[in-house]
Amino acid sequence: MCADPSLLDGLGWLWCYLTTAKHMQFYASFGTVILLLAGTVPFIILFGFLGALARRSRVTPIRWFGLGYTSMVRGIPDIAFFLFVPIALDQFVELVRHKVKCPDWAEPIYQGNDFVVCAIAKMPQSSSPQWMHNAWNLSLAITAFAIVFGAFAANIIYGALMAVPKNQLETARAYGMSERQTFWRIHLPQMWVYALPGLSNLWQILVKASPLLFLLGIEEIVYWARELGGTKTSYFTYPHGDWRMWYFLALLVFYLFVTWASQKVFDWLETRLAKGMSTVKGGAR
Repeated sequence: MCADPSLLDGLGWLWCYLTTAKHMQFYASFGTVILLLAGTVPFIILFGFLGALARRSRVTPIRWFGLGYTSMVRGIPDIAFFLFVPIALDQFVELVRHKVKCPDWAEPIYQGNDFVVCAIAKMPQSSSPQWMHNAWNLSLAITAFAIVFGAFAANIIYGALMAVPKNQLETARAYGMSERQTFWRIHLPQMWVYALPGLSNLWQILVKASPLLFLLGIEEIVYWARELGGTKTSYFTYPHGDWRMWYFLALLVFYLFVTWASQKVFDWLETRLAKGMSTVKGGAR
């Protein structure tokens, strides 16, 4: 029924329009955003935890590294990191592959503004299927997001570690617990109660930052909303007026739903983690 759009009208036209290949890519891009968020969070927590421990380290070089990491990333615009990290990481991987796979290469790698390596060192290969290119770009995006937001998480976790009452740690030591037992059994579990509000805010910021995927050439939901909502001609088979407002309204509803659902999850986690503990809100839960 969708073979000739000129013969369609009403709901039939709308149904065929919303099921075109372009729209299927638009719907799939929602999964790309969810995949980015789900794949980034574990690395953000890992980077944040390691960064916080580095700032607390008694070894001066490690402590300086932790302080430098958190301060540098916080002081540089996010968009600069989202452009620098993927390019630098991509070229580093290709450079290593080039050294291993093409040891007899005589030409310089840096030729003016061009970065030239042998064809077999390219990552991914030009002959690779499109999904491999998309997966590689997404992995670079996850790395960039993890480095940037991991620095913010490090500051949140560091502050939460410092907020745990000292007398509880001293009591654990008085009962004969070692420093390691005190950290893992007393300090760390209570730290999450103080860190959760800051981490929930960081999650909401991460959700709102997901449209930056377009910087890496990933066709995410904002890209498709702009493309599909713009004025169409006969080239697109389904001509229509400027519908960008409706597409962006759909994205507004999507992001509001994600933030609302996320807040419900964080509220549940906060109640569960704080059960039986005296919190800054007063009283034991």
